[in-house]
Amino acid sequence: MKPLFIEYPPCTTCRKAKKWLDEHCAEYSDRHIKEQNPTAEELKTWHTRSGLPLKRFFNTSGLLYKNMNLKDKLPSMSEEEQYALLATDGMLVKRPILAGEDFVLVGFKEAEWSARLLETRESL
Repeated sequence: MKPLFIEYPPCTTCRKAKKWLDEHCAEYSDRHIKEQNPTAEELKTWHTRSGLPLKRFFNTSGLLYKNMNLKDKLPSMSEEEQYALLATDGMLVKRPILAGEDFVLVGFKEAEWSARLLETRESL
């Protein structure tokens, strides 16, 4: 299964990540996060696979996050409420996301992506 690259094309970090994937001959399918929001179920699955705190899935630097005052609201919300909220608008979700069969990378850190994709290729 090819990893799914979830992006917002105007985002410079997403463009940098996509360029990196293309330069390293990584196969992937891509999806525009604003046109096709992740579902609450997808987010739950990705959160579990990532091993990251759920807060890492929020685009904390985004205008929507700030306008909704989520910094103060998230601590009192359940995980289910947070998944549902994230699923309402792709702009709330941290990007890019690279979701593989047994891993999920959130945000683009070249060393992290390189280590994960190299490990995945070696296990094939």
